[in-house]
Amino acid sequence: MRLLDRYLLRELLSPLAYCLGGFLIFWISWNLFSDLDKLQAAKLHLVDIIEYSIAMTPDFLATILPIVLLLALLYTLTHHARYNEITAMRAAGISLWRICTPYFIVGILAGIALFGLNEFCVPRSADWADRILNRYIPRQTTAPEQEGFENGPANRTWYFQKSDFRRGELDGVKVVVSTNDWRLDADRALYTNGVWTFYNVTEYGQTLLLSTNVLRVPQLTETPREMQIQWKIGEYERLGSRKTVVPLSDILNYLRLRSGANSPWLQTQLQEHFAAPITCLVVVLIAIPFGAASGRRNLFFGVAGSIFICFAYIVIQKVSIAFGQGGHLPPWFAVWLPNFFFGATGIILTTRVR
Repeated sequence: MRLLDRYLLRELLSPLAYCLGGFLIFWISWNLFSDLDKLQAAKLHLVDIIEYSIAMTPDFLATILPIVLLLALLYTLTHHARYNEITAMRAAGISLWRICTPYFIVGILAGIALFGLNEFCVPRSADWADRILNRYIPRQTTAPEQEGFENGPANRTWYFQKSDFRRGELDGVKVVVSTNDWRLDADRALYTNGVWTFYNVTEYGQTLLLSTNVLRVPQLTETPREMQIQWKIGEYERLGSRKTVVPLSDILNYLRLRSGANSPWLQTQLQEHFAAPITCLVVVLIAIPFGAASGRRNLFFGVAGSIFICFAYIVIQKVSIAFGQGGHLPPWFAVWLPNFFFGATGIILTTRVR
């Protein structure tokens, strides 16, 4: 790495760390204040509240990472432009694109980090936070019978009145195979060692086949984890929730189990997993022309202009995604449109920087 690249990276990483730390402190304080009633209702202690704040941090990091990167880039670029450092580098024969190479590397790394947060950390931290909230007042997950669980490739449908997916327990269970009129009714089902065990069970075909107290059915390959994924995704889709990130692996597993499932909401969620990391690169392209332009007006005009464009980007992104989830636009087009538009705008404006 050249000396110039190390200098530019060092000048960027310092404000990046300060912005990230400042946002975290502000968010933790605000989150504790806004969720105070919920935390008191859950009867959490001081240690539990600290643990809850830590559990919610990955979700917040995934939300603010592009914004923090934008502010740090603007500060760094305007600082270089104010002292004519960018002008001196360009006068030495270094192009603006080459000068900004370290920033693009940081944008790529930030995009990878954002993908990792959304795929691995945020879903697990959300479950962790939910367990903390229900540590002293447990909450039973209840699924209406008509919701159940559907395994499309196996033509099997499960119905259950109550569920504890984490323990692998189901109450009021009915399993139906649509192709051969096979049905199984049980008071309770327990998943242990990879096999479902049913209690007080009755098995039907064309007629009554079996009635017993305990029955192990290894032919049923569905797992509690798969049921939880499908049930959660169904809940998110009905509520139109975008706050909770559905992991990419869960979406692909859901599409595998629900063959033919092609809802606009789910396809939009799928595209978002790939488009969200590109946002960090788009932020770099937005910041360069407004932060690196020479002239005294650059300090305030550039920052204000870039923040306005970033705000417009977020608004257009939300509206476009809403159209995609509602089926008014193709999901891939709705998700990628803001990145394409603002990325192209940033490239055009950067080529015009003097």
